[in-house]
Amino acid sequence: MKESVVDIATRDGSMNTYIYHPDGDGPFPVVIFNMDSVGVRDELADMCRRIATVGYYVIMPNMYYRLARYVDLDANRLRDPAYTDKIELLWKLNRHLTNTMVEEDTAELFKYLDADKMARPGKVGMVGYCMSGRYVLRNAGTFADRVGASASVYGARLITDAPDSAHLAAHKIKGEMYLACAEHDHYISNEDLQKLKQIFDESGVNGHIEMYPESEHGFAFPTRRLYHKDSAERHWERLFALFRRNL
Repeated sequence: MKESVVDIATRDGSMNTYIYHPDGDGPFPVVIFNMDSVGVRDELADMCRRIATVGYYVIMPNMYYRLARYVDLDANRLRDPAYTDKIELLWKLNRHLTNTMVEEDTAELFKYLDADKMARPGKVGMVGYCMSGRYVLRNAGTFADRVGASASVYGARLITDAPDSAHLAAHKIKGEMYLACAEHDHYISNEDLQKLKQIFDESGVNGHIEMYPESEHGFAFPTRRLYHKDSAERHWERLFALFRRNL
């Protein structure tokens, strides 16, 4: 396994970005891994490695780079009154991002990938968790000619009143799109999921929405209090099948 950290120049600064790919000459098909609201950490690095070990070039940007190069947050303490300062920091980081900002950053990622001989040209995969579910949904439409497979795992705020709401680009998606949804998730409603299904159906998008019984938001993260092993392993099975079909 090869691992590296690179700084990718954007209009707003320097985006520290983490890359994982197998040993060997390559090039390898690319998967863009977008973090959840807790930020880049060892737990996510291990998930990137899991994808890379089966033959992919995985790239994970620090999406909070405009405000912080690194954050130390514990998702298991988000309801702890003694953790108020860190909770406020998390929401500050989360709320400063817009879908448009992430689109601009993703365009820079593509420029970097196009120049890296280890990254295979052509279609890429994308996966995002929690807040990044909306970024993946948006980017799958915005970069429709480039994104061959995309997955939103318990994505939050997929539909909003913002002018750049993720769902407004969903009809443009050309690749396969998969949504893994927790049965118990207050970050998205069944009504919003039905709206997305309607968009997929009316636009002819190859989109699939799957509900994960008995699971809660955050089920895929092994260090999370809400980790649900059966659901987590199912999501890995779905991801790898999605990438095999399309990349």
